[in-house]
Amino acid sequence: MKISVLTIFPDFFGPALAEGMIRAALEKGRLAVDVVSLRDFTDDPHRTTDDYPFGGGVGMVMKVEPIDRALTSLAVGSPGSRPPGCLVALLSPQGRRFTQDQAIALAGLGHLVLVCGRYKGVDERVRDYLADEELSIGDFVLSGGEPAALCVVDAVARLLPGVVGSIDSVESDSFHSGILDSPYYTRPAEYRGWKVPDVLLSGNHAAIARYRREQALRRTLERRPDLLEGAGLSPEEHRWLRKQELLRKESGGG
Repeated sequence: MKISVLTIFPDFFGPALAEGMIRAALEKGRLAVDVVSLRDFTDDPHRTTDDYPFGGGVGMVMKVEPIDRALTSLAVGSPGSRPPGCLVALLSPQGRRFTQDQAIALAGLGHLVLVCGRYKGVDERVRDYLADEELSIGDFVLSGGEPAALCVVDAVARLLPGVVGSIDSVESDSFHSGILDSPYYTRPAEYRGWKVPDVLLSGNHAAIARYRREQALRRTLERRPDLLEGAGLSPEEHRWLRKQELLRKESGGG
């Protein structure tokens, strides 16, 4: 898979691409990342990528021409004529919230292009005529799309075949299974009087699996109950959750 990142700050990405799952994906040949400087596609001595907004107002707006020229250099075409398996996404707080399901879908592409906005935003014609979609990593505003692009790259990289040592590790992640993940512990079994749950030391794999599933359900109920509706739970799990809700209400937990 190839990911191209369009940015005015290409040096932002070097250290992050050299670490963790992204580095593993690059070294294993599962991923290629091309960081493209938008300033290389300007036509003035100052390499200008932004200008004042028409109609007035505060802030600067990123120009459409450098983004269009950069996309042309990548031979990705326009939204109606892109090669199969290619998608151009604009990182924007106005975009659709990025989820694990989207990460899985993006990991199946051949070429993903991420456009990093800056300043007040980008010329609306980028949205209207150049990008396939907008992605947001949350309901907050960053100084630019670069940190958001790194989040997307990392989330996608670890889903590529052979990057993570065990597929079970990926499939048990929070959100990947539809709910939050269970808590985990490692050595020592006791530290400052804080003990690991006995069931995890029992060697009873069925009991451990049941414990972890129940803890994952409990954590989701407490922290992200909105996820449970579409989690595809079994009738037994629904009954267990109803029991937990009753216990919470009885104990004054709401």
